Amino acid sequence: MPRMEIPRVGVPDALASRLTMAEQHEFLSRRTILKGAVLAAGPLLLQGTAYADGDKVVPAGRHLAFGRNPRTSMRVAWQVPAPVRKPFLRIADGHGGWSHRIPAEVRALHSEVAGVIAPYDQYYLHAEADHLWPGHTYRYAVGHEGFDPASGDGGPAAISTFTTAPARGIPAGKFTFTAFGDQGVSTTALAQDGAVARQNPRFHLLAGDIAYADPSGSGKPPGSKPDADHDLFDPKVWDAYYRQIEGVAASVPWMVTTGNHDMEALYSPDGYGGQVKRWDFPGTGPHDCPSVYSFIYGNVGVISLDANDVSYEIPANLGYSHGSQTAWLKRRLRYLRSQPDVDFIVVFFHHCAYSTTNQHASEGGVREQWVPLFDEYRVDLVINGHNHIYERTDALRDGKVTREVKIGDTVEPDRDGTVYATCGGGGKSLYSFPVPDTFAGEFQSYHWVKGGEKVTETVSWSRVRYTGYSFLAIDVEPAWAGRRTTLTVRTLRNDGAEIDRFTLRRTAGLHRSRHAVLGADPSDV
Repeated sequence: MPRMEIPRVGVPDALASRLTMAEQHEFLSRRTILKGAVLAAGPLLLQGTAYADGDKVVPAGRHLAFGRNPRTSMRVAWQVPAPVRKPFLRIADGHGGWSHRIPAEVRALHSEVAGVIAPYDQYYLHAEADHLWPGHTYRYAVGHEGFDPASGDGGPAAISTFTTAPARGIPAGKFTFTAFGDQGVSTTALAQDGAVARQNPRFHLLAGDIAYADPSGSGKPPGSKPDADHDLFDPKVWDAYYRQIEGVAASVPWMVTTGNHDMEALYSPDGYGGQVKRWDFPGTGPHDCPSVYSFIYGNVGVISLDANDVSYEIPANLGYSHGSQTAWLKRRLRYLRSQPDVDFIVVFFHHCAYSTTNQHASEGGVREQWVPLFDEYRVDLVINGHNHIYERTDALRDGKVTREVKIGDTVEPDRDGTVYATCGGGGKSLYSFPVPDTFAGEFQSYHWVKGGEKVTETVSWSRVRYTGYSFLAIDVEPAWAGRRTTLTVRTLRNDGAEIDRFTLRRTAGLHRSRHAVLGADPSDV
């Protein structure tokens, strides 16, 4: 039987301040079971459920994600407003008709807090197409009994396409992917989606703080008081969010990680129960860290991390992985650096390693736990959100500038160091800097340390700062072994104007050839 989910409501303030999110949930679970009053349950679906007539329900909010092997599998998720019978996915390539109906998994999410959140049910559907051809484009449609787009239901708009990642070891030509953080639901966020679509990306990275159904962002239980003792929460925001991104995410894999606003304390465990119902994460990272994963696309290795695990600023989930995430990161970086066909490593997560805004600045936990690994394994680019601005560093090692990187410059990461880019202008209200955006040189900022304290520091690494909405468009030009390969980062406004540009350059894997034998990818099995 599916596990029941208990709302974390009513933890005494004095106790809540000393307990982690998981400990608060355990406290409430025990107390609620003793009282016999379960207020929020998981998918005790669908026994005795009244199903909707299939022809009266249209799937919405389609969004893609790579499977464990992005070259051979694609996951499709969508939403329906009421239970439907026999939901499915169908695919077709350019050489034949539609496949059989691939059964979809129903993940029902029930949200309820007495006196705060009225009972509300959401139905998320998930299916995976597997055994696909690398670098191949497929049509797909999702439906259920009484609604089948492959038979003409829903019209042309009900059918979309996806493309698998290219085969490993063979440069497949130039490609682009995009990234931002901190999106939410707004006309500005919608405009950002349109701007991303115009770049024709192969995939999109979202560096946490996705929909803002929890606008408070401290990882505390929902409550009736909109103050520091409780978080606000509205599950209906997710319905609007998926409708907003569908125009892009229905054909572009939308690869997300979790920020502080994604720790929704209503859902266990660790506030991520709702995210697991909504999203298809590749599942290649530590078992207890759903948004921690990695994949290889072309000659780029991408790693998604959950910085809530190391955050001193917002400690609701501090240490929840008990070190397993950082241990996995080290293994994964070592593996990627050993692969002859992986030239660039891009890491994305929410809390900033290096930023200077008045609101959040830099996260000391990230610097302590992960920056030494980025240095050791010569990570090329780190992408963050959290601060709702754009800010980019010079090339760094051990927190010190090893090479100035002016707009338009080219960096040799092996020699010069890692560049950190904060791009949290995905749609939410913007933040500010303590100095004019055009200021260059040393100035004072701060970083967070254990205990939630701020420590003032002198900053010399902040190279480009911009306070408007923006996103990253990252152009990759793979090459055969021994030749130059580049990764060019462009920072764009949603009207297409360019704010920043820099290029990372490497020599393509020295052992690569057309007949290279590549090591098995442990994330793919």
